[in-house]
Amino acid sequence: MNDLTGQISTLYRQIKMLLGLGRVSAFDDSDGIQTVQYQTQLEVHSDTPRLAEFGFSSGLPAGSDVVIGFLGGDRSNGLIIASNHPAYRHSGLTAGETVIYSQWGQFIKLTESGVFIEANNQPVTINNATAVTVNASVKVRLNTPLLEVSGDIIDNADNNAITLKTLRDAYNSHNHQLKNVQSGSATLTSETPAKVV
Repeated sequence: MNDLTGQISTLYRQIKMLLGLGRVSAFDDSDGIQTVQYQTQLEVHSDTPRLAEFGFSSGLPAGSDVVIGFLGGDRSNGLIIASNHPAYRHSGLTAGETVIYSQWGQFIKLTESGVFIEANNQPVTINNATAVTVNASVKVRLNTPLLEVSGDIIDNADNNAITLKTLRDAYNSHNHQLKNVQSGSATLTSETPAKVV
């Protein structure tokens, strides 16, 4: 009977030790798995692996709360399995909404009424794309004081192969014949436009 009581007591203690809460003080993201230093009321523990879903990664700001799972209740063998930072978490989401966010105020929010991207006054860069296609059923609108394009532009691209540069060059070099402006039947040619486009 004493053996059974001891086994139950050991099992109870291991179950109690399966999960813990901590607060992040540092992390290392240089290897194949991120490791975290966290502290509790009783200890500071370093090099604790943090597991995250494939395709998602983040650097936990200092002060983030973490849930630690301890394999077999062994407090020296922990894994970070969840995290949160109350100061930066987006609140007020409705059912079905998803948001990806940073501590600097940028976010991408997926809602029932649309997708919202907030850059918080920072640049947005898309690199190394072979092609970028935007399919919009109504229109694409750019609210900006200046639109810069380093290459050429083709409008009505499905039915037209002439670029705006070709049209601009043709306009800049064109002239008009001036008929009957003097006696006789002479035809004069005007100068090309003074203002090029």
